[in-house]
Amino acid sequence: MLPPRHLDAGEWQAHYLYEPAGAVSGDYCDLIRGENGRGDLLFLLGDVSGKGVAASMLMTHLHAMFRSLATVGMPLGRLLELANRVFCESTMAALYATLVCGRASRGGELEIGSAGHLPAVLLRKSGVETIPATGVPLGMFSDGQYEIRKTSLEPGDSLILYTDGLSETRNPGGTEYGNERVSRFCAGRHSASPEDLVSAYRNDVSSFAAGGPLTDDLTLLVIRRSA
Repeated sequence: MLPPRHLDAGEWQAHYLYEPAGAVSGDYCDLIRGENGRGDLLFLLGDVSGKGVAASMLMTHLHAMFRSLATVGMPLGRLLELANRVFCESTMAALYATLVCGRASRGGELEIGSAGHLPAVLLRKSGVETIPATGVPLGMFSDGQYEIRKTSLEPGDSLILYTDGLSETRNPGGTEYGNERVSRFCAGRHSASPEDLVSAYRNDVSSFAAGGPLTDDLTLLVIRRSA
């Protein structure tokens, strides 16, 4: 159910890392090419509550739901609202998922909605910015609404999305890698390709953890506007 590890869509390039902590994962990662022929790219990255087989089954539910809804071509905010309603109606009350859903379009236009997920990171030549959550996690309230943030990326700029398997990795002393380190680490790496940036992060988090095992599923997605 995972998309190709590397994907080119018009002026956009994407590459991701997907590492389950066990045999299966509750992380969700998908890249869907637009059907309008303009090179649009719909991207999704999320984290289902819980672990193991139960979380993995909910992840497959999200995958099927967004794959079905994405073909309709509805606005991003409406897509999130409908997905949230379906998720609420088809899962137990205690279950939820955090998720970033966005669309990268021609000319560098970027739309992002975040259902309670970790901050999205924008790596620009001028520096690093973050975009916080714009709504509650999917499955919390059936009438949840999601603000869509609009921005643009210049050629060479990148968007970095990740799950808490990255930010909550601990070193031997018990200190977390943290969201701030995720943002700081990419500063000065504006020219890096998505593959190189993903590889650099993986090496850094492995060094930080001093060889310790993963305690949670780890997913990292980098989307870059071609230079």
